Amino acid sequence: MADLHILREHTLGLPAARKIAFSWAEQAEQEFGMTCTYEEGKALDEVCFTRSGVQGTLSVTRNKFELNAKLGFLLGAFKARIETEIVKNLDDLLKPASPW
Repeated sequence: MADLHILREHTLGLPAARKIAFSWAEQAEQEFGMTCTYEEGKALDEVCFTRSGVQGTLSVTRNKFELNAKLGFLLGAFKARIETEIVKNLDDLLKPASPW
């Protein structure tokens, strides 16, 4: 098994971060066949995701996104590529919108 840990700090506040987390979960379901559940809290939201060979959580607070996942044996061989793709997707969602 391989573990993934990705941390991204932000200054969005929880309501805006929640919207991004919803978008991330939708994208994970559509592009990667994940099953995602979203649980809202007062100070922390959590997206639980799973599919064959991977399970994990995306924790969302007013100032950070923290993803923890466990990859099964077969997907563990692709850890670097999977991590790169997750980081890219999350960073794209966190980019400020262009005013043009």
